[in-house]
Amino acid sequence: MTVTLPRRRSRPVPGTAPPAHRADIEGLRAVAVLLVVLAHAGVPGLSGGFVGVDVFFVISGFLITGLLRREYAATGRIRLARFYARRAVRLLPLATLVIVVTLAGAWYLAPPVRFTTWAGDAVAAATYTMNVRLDTGGTDYFGDPAPSPFQHFWSLAVEEQFYLLWPLLVARGRIGPVLMAAVTVGSFAWSLHATSYFGTAGRAWELGAGALLALVTTGHRPWLAWAGLAAVGTAAVLFDETTRFPGTAALLPVLGTVAVIAAGGNRLLSTAPLRWLGRMSYGWYLWHWPLLLLAPAGPAPRIAVAVAALGFAVVSHHLLENPVRHHRVWTVRSRRGLLLGLGLSASAAALAGFGMFHPPEIPARGVAPDAGRTLAAARNPAAALQRMLAAGVTATDLPGNLRPDFDGAATQRLAPQLDGCHVGLTGPFRPKSDCSYTTGSRVVVLFGDSHALQWFPAMETLARQHGWRLYSFTRSSCSPAQIALDERRARARYLECDAWRSQVVTRIGRLRPDLLVVSSSVNYRQVLTGRPADPDAVWQTGWVRMLTTLKRLAGRVTMIADTPFLTVAPADCLSTHATAISRCAAPRADVLPEPRWREQQRAISVASGVPVIDPVPWLCTTRCPLVVGDTLVYRDSNHLTEAYARLVAPLLKLRLA
Repeated sequence: MTVTLPRRRSRPVPGTAPPAHRADIEGLRAVAVLLVVLAHAGVPGLSGGFVGVDVFFVISGFLITGLLRREYAATGRIRLARFYARRAVRLLPLATLVIVVTLAGAWYLAPPVRFTTWAGDAVAAATYTMNVRLDTGGTDYFGDPAPSPFQHFWSLAVEEQFYLLWPLLVARGRIGPVLMAAVTVGSFAWSLHATSYFGTAGRAWELGAGALLALVTTGHRPWLAWAGLAAVGTAAVLFDETTRFPGTAALLPVLGTVAVIAAGGNRLLSTAPLRWLGRMSYGWYLWHWPLLLLAPAGPAPRIAVAVAALGFAVVSHHLLENPVRHHRVWTVRSRRGLLLGLGLSASAAALAGFGMFHPPEIPARGVAPDAGRTLAAARNPAAALQRMLAAGVTATDLPGNLRPDFDGAATQRLAPQLDGCHVGLTGPFRPKSDCSYTTGSRVVVLFGDSHALQWFPAMETLARQHGWRLYSFTRSSCSPAQIALDERRARARYLECDAWRSQVVTRIGRLRPDLLVVSSSVNYRQVLTGRPADPDAVWQTGWVRMLTTLKRLAGRVTMIADTPFLTVAPADCLSTHATAISRCAAPRADVLPEPRWREQQRAISVASGVPVIDPVPWLCTTRCPLVVGDTLVYRDSNHLTEAYARLVAPLLKLRLA
């Protein structure tokens, strides 16, 4: 099977250089993988080591485009089958091995509840769509508390998606460079418009920058290489999770890499140790991430695990990578290489797909008491709940009648989320309804961030019981306090929060509610705009201003204080310790961060004449269980399940009365 792109002109292509081995580029690969691995290992001072991926992109664009251009200049065509077969034989054997080994490790070592999702990630890794899966899932590269062991396959996916198009442009003869430049500039413009960490459209320009460099003749300018290395090193040291990336920030490592390659050589990068490490870079990159997820906290043990991953890379390089890619069976005919690649990808995807439908079993035993009925029948609901909390602290088995189950909790969507009355991190406030959910003569409004939204089920229950007209206005990561915030994912000023807060206050002014219930997370210290010198004063002033405003607009204002922030993912811990769930009940003091902000919020509310309802006694004794009776308390590390919010509605009723 031979697929070719014919050349339209017989004249030589300008800017085509003869093939030449670049020892310095081999060493540059070593720099790139060192930055990535050491940053992932948590080495101090290398918070921006993620730019090593950008270095890889530029190198890849330069080398692959040079290869394609030389073939086109020499033969008048680009044999696509041969091109993809060579990449398949080079990349897929080791990638498949890492996917299979990681999947097996996840089966035995990972929280069982995560296996189905991670098996889906393995399918995406095997089919080079991992970046799409992460992007559409809203994954935060810098802030995911439980990252996928296949997450690092995103960069390989970007490259392979890029090379579906790129050979077609190279084969356009004299117009090819114009088209390549247009794609590169367009991709860079897109990265400025919509900063997506994993998106191919916003990353293609980095490969394009290296590709355009392959169209010109490089000289020997040693100073340029040192300047480029300094630029890459500066990015690795100065950048961190707060850097808006890629966007304009990516210019520093990308242009730095371009400078190193354009310099034509560098003695440091050409040294034997760096060249050897460069040859191991692909394997080290693939092995290091899943192994680091097993490493204990702290730079020392994580560096040790990273070194062990290099050992895995060396072994797999000599026993798998080289033997396969240099074997005549796969290199003589392109069809064989393509079939090998297709077979490996299909096998890995099939194995992962089987795992998606047959995950590890989570043992669940017995039938726990119905918590809702217990509270409904109790003469003293508060005392009854305390008894159930105490029993939850000492419980052993995950109940077979748990409600909701883990999947139900993970996919929970409340009515305000479905009709736009709860707004996510992005998008304007354009609800599909007037945001009222019950009918009645008394107007009640729920206002705040997602920690206010979690009380919607309880408020809805009470509204139906007492004939309230309940309105709900909430937005993710947007405190009702009048404070300036940055948006965590975009790492930019959260202007949408300011606009939404103003709109909602205007709506509240029109509604003139009889009761306004406001609630907010206290987890905003790290995202205060401008990193103020006195964040406590900013928090205090923001609440004073907002409560003063709300007091003028509502007949009565009540504050619900914040709930705990768990140190574990509830489903992870419970599925891992399904026969000893008491191990998941954290000490109360460990799950109540920002005690000063909590006290400030309470004191300001009381001083403003706003009653404060503290929900912590409904969730904790000395420890905070994750299961109370038959009810799962939390849907994630810091939000209650709908079932538990409705469970404590009688207690909220007593406090609101």
